[in-house]
Amino acid sequence: MTEVSSLTGRLLVATPALADPNFDRAVVLLLDHDEEGSLGVVLNRPTPVGVADILEAWADLAGEPGVVFQGGPVSLDSALGVAVIPGGSAVEGAPLGWRRVHGAIGLVDLEAPPELLASALGSLRIFAGYAGWGPGQLEDELVDGAWYVVESEPGDVSSPAPERLWREVLRRQRGDLAMVATYPDDPSLN
Repeated sequence: MTEVSSLTGRLLVATPALADPNFDRAVVLLLDHDEEGSLGVVLNRPTPVGVADILEAWADLAGEPGVVFQGGPVSLDSALGVAVIPGGSAVEGAPLGWRRVHGAIGLVDLEAPPELLASALGSLRIFAGYAGWGPGQLEDELVDGAWYVVESEPGDVSSPAPERLWREVLRRQRGDLAMVATYPDDPSLN
């Protein structure tokens, strides 16, 4: 088996050629990536369901829009909390109920009392479901050109305009990749 270089904390940005409707123009934050597979959440799929409707205790801490996001097609009946803790990239001082994924971005223990994190949170998003890949599956998709891999920024997790995130992430890249942001939604209408 070949060694897998971890992409944890990076973004997968769907290429225009990706045909899977679950990931059309998706921006996925990888929460875990190793030789056993990969797990991430789609950052730009808000649902009409309010956080208060399913996790009332966390609703006041969730950023705008205060809705649940569809994290991916797997386990839609489960919830994941992803939060940015300002200064959370420091080794010491991570609050109880938060586990660092990358830099200031981490996972929230939604079973913990929200008061444990309330004063430390910079932003919080709640995701129903996740995107998952088995061993080697994501690497195959990368070889096939389905995804661009780019660096994440803490603001990606809490973008107030998630419908624009795909273009915004691409636009901030260098070189030809920034041009992909101008790719039309339906090339046949061009």
